[in-house]
Amino acid sequence: MPHHIESPSIINAAGTGGKIIEEFFGLVNSGSSEVSIARMKSPQGWIEPGQRPEFNEYSIVFKGTLTVKTEHELFLVVAGHGIMISAGEWVQYSTPFAGGAEYMAICLPAFSTETVHRDNP
Repeated sequence: MPHHIESPSIINAAGTGGKIIEEFFGLVNSGSSEVSIARMKSPQGWIEPGQRPEFNEYSIVFKGTLTVKTEHELFLVVAGHGIMISAGEWVQYSTPFAGGAEYMAICLPAFSTETVHRDNP
């Protein structure tokens, strides 16, 4: 059965201010626990706490540069590129460069505050 989404839900982002999360599918907007799909708009200077989620996260950058730090590597994911972070891996996302970034994030299973396991501030 089709599930037409007419508009996303705006979700409060963790980390320094200014990031906009537009969830199309997920626990908040569609009640889906299988997957979450959201458009992210992150300004220059945004950084979120590190996390060790229980879900795989796939990110595709459409504009700008997303910085992805893991325990062992630092990735600069530019427009037209993507990255996948496996469940259980520590990761920290940020957009330190001019213009920030716009990207799509897909989480399997869906993102939840109970399963993201953010670092304590």
